[in-house]
Amino acid sequence: MPAPPPSTPPSTQNVNVASLDPLISPGDLEARLPLTDASRTTVLTGRQAVEAVLRGEDPRLLVVAGPCSIHDPDAALEYAGRLAQLAEQVADRLLVVMRVYFEKPRTTVGWKGLVNDPRLDGSFDVSRGLDLARKLLLDITALGLPAGTEFLDPVTPQYLDDLVSWAAIGARTTESQTHRQMASGLSMPVGFKNATNGSLQVALDAMQSALSPHHFIGIDEQGRACVVHTKGNTYGHVILRGGSDGSNYDPADIAVAAERLNAAGLSPRLVVDCSHANSGKVSAQQEVVWDSLVQQRMDGTTAITGMMLESNLEEGNQSIPEDLSKLRYGVSVTDACLGWDKTRELLLRAHDRFAAGAGS
Repeated sequence: MPAPPPSTPPSTQNVNVASLDPLISPGDLEARLPLTDASRTTVLTGRQAVEAVLRGEDPRLLVVAGPCSIHDPDAALEYAGRLAQLAEQVADRLLVVMRVYFEKPRTTVGWKGLVNDPRLDGSFDVSRGLDLARKLLLDITALGLPAGTEFLDPVTPQYLDDLVSWAAIGARTTESQTHRQMASGLSMPVGFKNATNGSLQVALDAMQSALSPHHFIGIDEQGRACVVHTKGNTYGHVILRGGSDGSNYDPADIAVAAERLNAAGLSPRLVVDCSHANSGKVSAQQEVVWDSLVQQRMDGTTAITGMMLESNLEEGNQSIPEDLSKLRYGVSVTDACLGWDKTRELLLRAHDRFAAGAGS
């Protein structure tokens, strides 16, 4: 005889989902940690300045400097205090934005950043992560220092983007339709990195896509699913970060990238990442890339609009230990970074060279 049918039909939904945890809405988080007048001024002034640099109306060099990723808000705020003071010293030649990255893309697995796992222990307290991230952005912008971040999860911007002056779409996600659509609705300039294999075309395609209006599923301030209708983002730009075939910051690579942007009818203005494949993932090599780019600017290469540095209070990096009390303060837990002293030296050296060149 055939077996009797089961009393409860097997589920066809959420078969591999262990649980679903409710999350605070963007509006409720913003009400708990509201945008202050000081932070609003910093954010808007920072966005306007970056836009002016990208239009070629502000001759300063954009510098996005900061930790590879934020894992300790206290250390990040100490770094921000130092960078804010340095930014004032060099403000006539350099427009400084702090790199404040909360989300980390992974090729396979690993720690995914402060928002995803703020306790660094696999507890994945995302609510706490969003709270810490928003609080830190409020503290940094209160110093008068604009913040830049990479947006990885398409839901995250609703929680944080009112505190961000510049954004990046990473090498692994620039080709993603979801991220191009998201970028088309972001309120700040957005840089698109070339692909990990070095391909520039995906970044050009992303810029063109993000220029256009899009219509896609997202969430509103109350966390409700909705259709998002965007206007398009006119301040997309390319970030050169090298690729699997090597670096792409030398004069020939810069010239090719500018030519291809012109041919595509896009603004030939580039931000160059001194880290990642451009440095061979050797943090000290960032200095070589930095000095080359400064010299190219001195030689009249206006396509170089900005540069990125991975920098922390202390140089190098560390693995996340099982005993978190053994974490070294101010040391990256992801990519190795330059230390503060070297970072300060590079910014001051570039400032002095630009100032001397203008006076000659």
